[in-house]
Amino acid sequence: MQPYEERLTAPRSWWFASVLVGVAMALILLPFGTLPLLGGLVGGTAVAAVVTSAYGAVRIRVVAGSLVVGDAKIPVSALGDAEVLTGEETRAWRSYKADPRAYMLLRAYIPTALRVNITDPEDPTPYVYVSTRHPEELAAALDSVRQSAT
Repeated sequence: MQPYEERLTAPRSWWFASVLVGVAMALILLPFGTLPLLGGLVGGTAVAAVVTSAYGAVRIRVVAGSLVVGDAKIPVSALGDAEVLTGEETRAWRSYKADPRAYMLLRAYIPTALRVNITDPEDPTPYVYVSTRHPEELAAALDSVRQSAT
């Protein structure tokens, strides 16, 4: 069995934007004095950094016969074929080709993704869309788990 684990993180530009939020808060509080200015700088930066970290830090794992994507845990036995998406196909499946019933772990700053069909007839979710930096490795890990189960 081929293990797989990936942690998605926010791009550097988002961290820079967190600092800019702190600067904006400092400027808003500037008329009230130096101490509120410093509080706005530190507090605004800290809050923006926490929001950036919370949104950006998502784990994708293949563990114990399941695909764990964020909060979702899907048994590999309920998954069908995996399709590696790059370039225009990635954009198409997260926009006009997207099914509103699909489970999507979508991060627009990641240019590649994996789309995996759901084969469970009881599940109304047609597929899982996962933004990943290594779609080939994730597909190989899922195939490995599927083959070891048979």
